Amino acid sequence: MEQKQFQAESKRMLDLMIHSIYTHKEIFLRELISNASDAIDKLYFRSLTDEKVGIAPDDFRIMLIPDKDKRTLTITDNGIGMTAEELEQNLGVIAHSGSLAFKTENAGNDTTDIIGQFGVGFYSAFMVAKCVTVRTRAYGSDTAYEWRSEGAEGYTIDTCEKASVGTEIILELLEDTDDEKYSDFLEEFRLRSLVKKYSDYIRFPVCMEVTHEHLKEGTEDEYESHTELETLNSRTPLWKKNKNELTDEDYNRFYREKFFDYTPPLFHIHSRSEGMVTYNSLLYVPAKAPYDYYSKDFEKGLQLYASGVMIMDKCADLLPDHFSFVRGIVDSEDLSLNISREMLQHDRQLKTIAKAVEKSIRNELTKLLKTDRAKYVEFWKAFGIQLKFGVYNGFGVNEDQLQDLLLFQSSADDAADAYTTLAEYVSRMREDQKYIYYAAGESVARCAALPAAELVRDKGMEVLYLTENVDEFALKMIASYSEKEFKNVSAGDLGLESEEDKTALEEKNNAAKALFEEMQKALEGKVKAVRLSSRLKSHPVCISSDGQLSLEMEKVLNTMPTGEKVQAERVLELNPEHPIFAKLEALLTENPAQLASYAELLYQQALLMEGLPVEDPVAFSKLICDLMV
Repeated sequence: MEQKQFQAESKRMLDLMIHSIYTHKEIFLRELISNASDAIDKLYFRSLTDEKVGIAPDDFRIMLIPDKDKRTLTITDNGIGMTAEELEQNLGVIAHSGSLAFKTENAGNDTTDIIGQFGVGFYSAFMVAKCVTVRTRAYGSDTAYEWRSEGAEGYTIDTCEKASVGTEIILELLEDTDDEKYSDFLEEFRLRSLVKKYSDYIRFPVCMEVTHEHLKEGTEDEYESHTELETLNSRTPLWKKNKNELTDEDYNRFYREKFFDYTPPLFHIHSRSEGMVTYNSLLYVPAKAPYDYYSKDFEKGLQLYASGVMIMDKCADLLPDHFSFVRGIVDSEDLSLNISREMLQHDRQLKTIAKAVEKSIRNELTKLLKTDRAKYVEFWKAFGIQLKFGVYNGFGVNEDQLQDLLLFQSSADDAADAYTTLAEYVSRMREDQKYIYYAAGESVARCAALPAAELVRDKGMEVLYLTENVDEFALKMIASYSEKEFKNVSAGDLGLESEEDKTALEEKNNAAKALFEEMQKALEGKVKAVRLSSRLKSHPVCISSDGQLSLEMEKVLNTMPTGEKVQAERVLELNPEHPIFAKLEALLTENPAQLASYAELLYQQALLMEGLPVEDPVAFSKLICDLMV
């Protein structure tokens, strides 16, 4: 037989496809099964108009035949087969695709779904095989042909014996090396797992003869074996079935098997979209975060299928970061794939799907918040912090989409499981209330104990308690809700005083100007100012901040491993109605030295109440002892 050269490309081109286009060698099985499915699809399509085909739809199948002795893996199908001319075109010319031509000729006909488009998937076989033999007989022909190649050097075509229509591909596997164990592709468990991973939803059965051993009847230690034909793939994806055919247990079983999470999901979203891009999706929100969810090792993404064939195990582009906890599957017939079917050629379709998926998740969470508050709180405890990061990230680009999904604990109900939305807070606001008030700290108890929070509550106004590091940053991005600005109880003017009260306080501040200058001098630049405050009720002192950086934000930023430290503009505020203030006024003339000690003591006390560290614990302890003596 004459050795023929590949017509379209050189050895270098074939080497490129074998070694560069495909990321994982195991992909070869997906490609060959997909090609076999295409061949069956073509014959099935013809059977709709040609009664002579003589094959019932249920008789179409793809077979995997491993032979460990010969080190061969054979993939067979009873599809349409190929003529000698088609062998030349499809296998002799790299990147010529008979499937693409068939798809083009039958554009608009939805009775068949051709997977292959580029005609290079077949050559992935050379990643694992030193020799590939194709025996094929076309429908309507009495002659069969054999195509054989050992790689880029070329190929031969000759007639052969084949009793039935269809194609069989015989791979003579490469020898095992230290890095690659090609003989694994002859193991039943390996073939079964690859079919399950990549080709579980091929519409035709993918079968293999499986050997089972069982105890011989009447014996205690003698075993006998038998073989049976087993279908390895599920064929019909759950997401392509009608919802009314499925129960919650069906959905939960699929979730357990697909994502190896034995805790039932909180809920699922099963949908089909038709429009610019047609796709099916089945999404799950887990009941709890996986162990590595908040680690750098976690990878977000949905499984991406193209016409039932898995293309990517985790397609990150399908999920925004704030919904990265969602697991699930997207299957589309409209994706533009590159020649390896491992990556997307264009991202327009993917962006369209991603936008719709995000909207679907958001709508379902909104519905859950309104209809099943207990389950939503359960979700919030597991993933709420991710939504807050979603508000903060991107300079608040997602704030409008996420702000109504946020929950906060508040002074309205201090119970551990009691949460409020921003809309609910606003609905309870007094008519004269200017701001949405919040207190930030490491716990609800710490927030509630802040001196300024006490005053706001005493005025009959609700205080949100922010206990996560990201909370205040997220609210800064939102800035206002329902035309009400957010106000930290420890920062700036709380808007609780009348004009008369403000004037009276200003007069008192002016009268005590000399006292404040002396205290500020004693504190040696630790505070921007000392002044009287109307935010205090029972406490003598507190620390507040001027400017955009709050005291809580200072704490959070200083825990980050950047090496840089920040500090808010601190103000020491005094309660003019507390006996301590009268003592300070007396010390200004009677004992200025002791006034300096009092100023330091009050400053350190205010830091402690705010949850900030005492700057020098030893000096602070000595100061207390000295004043006690």
